[in-house]
Amino acid sequence: MKSRIVTTAAVVLLLGGQAAAGQGVRAVSGPTPFAVGCATGSATLYRNAEVQPYLAVNPRNPRHLVGTYQEDRWSDVAAQGVVAVASFDGGLSWRQSTPRMSRCTGNTAFDRATDSWASIAPDGTAYLSTLSMSGAALTPGSVNGVHVTRSADGGVTWSDPVLLATGDENLFNDLPSVTADPTDARLVYVVWTAIRVIDPEHSVGPTLMRRSTDGGLTWQPATAVYDPGINAQTTANRLVVLPNGTLVNAFARYKEDPGTHEILVDIAATSSVDHGVTWSAPAKVADQRLAPTTDPETQAKVRDGGQLPQLAVDGRGTVYLTWQDSRFTNGLRNGIAVARSTDAGRTWSAPTVVNRDLSTQAFSSAVAAQRDGTVFVTYSDFRNNTADPATLLTDIWLATSIDGGSTWFERHVAGPFDMALAPRANSSYYLGDYHGLVATGRAVIPFFPMTTANSQNPTDIFVTSL
Repeated sequence: MKSRIVTTAAVVLLLGGQAAAGQGVRAVSGPTPFAVGCATGSATLYRNAEVQPYLAVNPRNPRHLVGTYQEDRWSDVAAQGVVAVASFDGGLSWRQSTPRMSRCTGNTAFDRATDSWASIAPDGTAYLSTLSMSGAALTPGSVNGVHVTRSADGGVTWSDPVLLATGDENLFNDLPSVTADPTDARLVYVVWTAIRVIDPEHSVGPTLMRRSTDGGLTWQPATAVYDPGINAQTTANRLVVLPNGTLVNAFARYKEDPGTHEILVDIAATSSVDHGVTWSAPAKVADQRLAPTTDPETQAKVRDGGQLPQLAVDGRGTVYLTWQDSRFTNGLRNGIAVARSTDAGRTWSAPTVVNRDLSTQAFSSAVAAQRDGTVFVTYSDFRNNTADPATLLTDIWLATSIDGGSTWFERHVAGPFDMALAPRANSSYYLGDYHGLVATGRAVIPFFPMTTANSQNPTDIFVTSL
């Protein structure tokens, strides 16, 4: 298992002396650890491009962080592999490792990896879930698998991955996420969507879960959290554990109208009071009304994971959901919506808007909450973009609420950086479908990607503490 220290100075040298924009912003990623030619493909390989990061914090040690991200993104699907990073000093320095999730890290069953997610148990054990793939989803000859791996040393080295679910050209296991129970180190949960094609006209996409009751040493068989029925599916399942041990799992839900064949989308959540053995019927949070995120000058698309909700819980048990929605501008452009539940997801407040500037597109939100109920949301927007069609200037912002999400004040996190320099996912600019954000008792820590001015190193992952 490869492991090394990544320092800020080393990455600044890689950027050709260009430090990240924003006070206190530090680079986490460095040169790719993957050998040239470790995997092959016909699409464009963006070597040294890191995207779609996620960050976890130890519930009993706020200085212990574990992050993960895709390394060497391909233009069609997924990346050469995923990287894990661990910090034991609150994000000042990081140890990098390469869990065995794809061919470039020694897992020859799958060519590529994507959608990595991290969590830390209260005893310091770290977990990583990842989607491994060969071939694009639901295409002839393709295979996919949901992996989970554990680290007994807090994210420095990783066990051989356990394959929790497998799929093929008729079954795609999408967007797995792992959650270690902060109230009981023995309990770990992995949820994902299993999209099965029945025939050309019919498909299903239930939420499945596997759980461990012995700290990730063994895993129980998969069970259904929620099945929305024929020609419907969930996506972006996000699970949190309340202080009393209740589980809340939120997701976006897609369903085809049988009359018009229109795809209807809403956000919903379900809960479990017995550690995932049984689940409540889903409670609808809100309809989701999405507008595309595009370059205002060229109309080039930005793939931003707009359909994916994000979830957090505070120390009082209040649950917060954020997602992209155009309801605040009559469908013209997306803003960032937030709703909260004080009864374990059974009922939800009406959505309110987070972003201050409604005249520009806002996208890519993440949410975190402190024990005292302070809520944080990070997101990006184009308010500092110019009329120059060759660039797409983008900033990252942090919104904070001390009244449960009713009112927000805003701080600048980083930027502007040029989104037009981002890797392409097919024809869209791509920095990932989500990014990381954690809150501790003393700080909020965004963990996010930005482009650089170095064509040999298109993007890096950055961190700051606010």
